[in-house]
Amino acid sequence: MKAIRRFFRSAGPVNAASSLIAILVGLVFGGLILLISNPGQALQGLGIIVAGGFGGGMKGVGQTLYYATPLIMTGLSVGFAFKTGLFNIGASGQLITGGLAAIYVGVNWTWLPDPLHWVVALLAAMVVGGLWGAIPGILKAKLNVNEVIACIMCNYIGMYGVNYLIKNSPSIYDQLRNQTVSVDPAAAIPKWGLDQVFYNLKGNYHDVSSVNGGILLAILLAVLMYVLLNKTVFGYELKACGYNRHASKYAGINESRCILLSMAIAGALSGIGGGLMYLAPATGLHIEVVDVLSAVGFNGIPVALLGLSNPIGIIFSGLFISHITQGGNYLQRLNYMPEIIDIIIGVIIYFSAFSLLVRNVMAAILRRHEASREKAVLKKGGA
Repeated sequence: MKAIRRFFRSAGPVNAASSLIAILVGLVFGGLILLISNPGQALQGLGIIVAGGFGGGMKGVGQTLYYATPLIMTGLSVGFAFKTGLFNIGASGQLITGGLAAIYVGVNWTWLPDPLHWVVALLAAMVVGGLWGAIPGILKAKLNVNEVIACIMCNYIGMYGVNYLIKNSPSIYDQLRNQTVSVDPAAAIPKWGLDQVFYNLKGNYHDVSSVNGGILLAILLAVLMYVLLNKTVFGYELKACGYNRHASKYAGINESRCILLSMAIAGALSGIGGGLMYLAPATGLHIEVVDVLSAVGFNGIPVALLGLSNPIGIIFSGLFISHITQGGNYLQRLNYMPEIIDIIIGVIIYFSAFSLLVRNVMAAILRRHEASREKAVLKKGGA
C-alpha cells in the first residue's frame, strides 16, 4: 500500500502511466472501429497499426523518423508555450512561413559554401518562424489580445501569404506540380549515414527512405529545451510567469518580456520544424500551393498533450504518432480508410486528459484512506 501511495504521489511515473493508458484505450477503440467496418480483417488491421513503420521494413522505420521530425518540433513549440502558460495554436503558420524561408534560401542562395548552405537555410527558417510567433506574443503582452485568436489569424495570413509569394516567385515555383521546387542538393539536410541504415534491399537496389539528420537535430533541440526550462533562471522565470503572471510581476519578473520571448521561441521551434521538413531532395516533402492549413502544425498539439508538454516526453509522443500514422497508411492494403488513425489519435488525446482525472481521483481516495487510518490509530491510542 505504501508503494502504491508513493506511486500516485510521484508526478513522473503517474504522468507516463496516464499517457500509456490513453494509448491503450485509443488502440482498443480503434480496434472496435475496425471490427465494425470489416470484422474479418479487424485483427490483422490492428496488427498493422501496432506494427506501424515496421510494416515497411527498415525503409518504413526511416519514413517514421522522417515524418516524426516536424511533429517533434511543432510538439516542442506547443509544449514550450504550454509550460509558460500560453496556448500556441499558431504552429501551422509558423511552420509554413519558416519552411518558405528555408526553401527560398535553399534554392536561391547557391553562392553560399556547400557546408553552410543548409545551416543558413535552417537559421532563416528559425528567424522567420520566431518573428511570426512574436506577433501574437506582442499582441498578448502589450494589448492583452488572447493568443489563441491572434495565432489563428496568423495561421491564415501565413498560409495565404506563403501561397501568394510562391506563385509570384518563379525561382521556387513548379507550376506543373503546383508546389515548390526541390532545394539545391547542398541545402538539403545531411543524411549523416542514416540512409545506410534505413533502407530495404531489393536485389542489388537500395530502396532508401527519406530520413535524414533532421531527427537527430530535433532530439538535440528537445534536450536543449528541457535544460532551458528546468535548469536555467530564464526557464524558471518563463514558467513562473505562466503559473501566475501577477505574482511573477510582484516578484520582479518582467511578464511582458516573458510572454513575448515565449511565443518567439515557440515560433522559432515551429520554423525549424518547417526547415527540417522541406530542406529535402526531390524525394522529400514540398510546400503544395493549396488553401489548407498545414496538418503537421496542428498535430503538434496532440504530440504536446500526449507528451505532457515535457520536451523529453514529446520526443517519444512524436515518434509514436508518426509510427501509428505510418501504420494507418499501410492499412490501405486491407481497403481500410487511413482516416481511422485520426480517430485513434483523437481518442488517445481525449483519454490523456481522462487518465489524469483517474489519477487525481485515485490520489484523493488514497488520501482519504490514509486520513481515516491515522484517525483510527489515534482513536485506538487514546483508548
